[in-house]
Amino acid sequence: MGYFFFEKGIWFGSAAIGFAILFNVPVRTLRYIFIIGALGGLLKTLLLWLGINVIVSSLGGATLAGYMGVFAAHDKHAPPMVFSIPSVIPMVPGVFAYRMMLGLIKLSIIPDENYEKVLSETISNGLNATFILLSLALGVAIPLLVTRKESVKKAK
Repeated sequence: MGYFFFEKGIWFGSAAIGFAILFNVPVRTLRYIFIIGALGGLLKTLLLWLGINVIVSSLGGATLAGYMGVFAAHDKHAPPMVFSIPSVIPMVPGVFAYRMMLGLIKLSIIPDENYEKVLSETISNGLNATFILLSLALGVAIPLLVTRKESVKKAK
């Protein structure tokens, strides 16, 4: 079980580094982004393993990444979004969005006896993807709003 979480953390951190490089962030922030992405993804995985809903699990992982991004911003003198955004992108629900798109394609071809079942699954997958994206956005925004009373440069 420990190896499973360790491997997941490596992959979440590596994906966060990939998105950080894609966004051209400063090199001095990459180590923090790896750690924040790995820990945020691990919290999401742990919450899922405990049987908590994927939406709440995503909110938990993104909130941890948001708070850690604020603290890393103080240390590396960079905006918190530099740390938070690449760290939560690996948590974007690609599977639900993909299944929703497949369902839309099936619905647009020829209606058959499974039309209502496919419609129900498509709506469910679309709503899951939407609410997960909202939870990721809230998880990044709430720590910024709670901790930001003045500029990050002035806060210590």
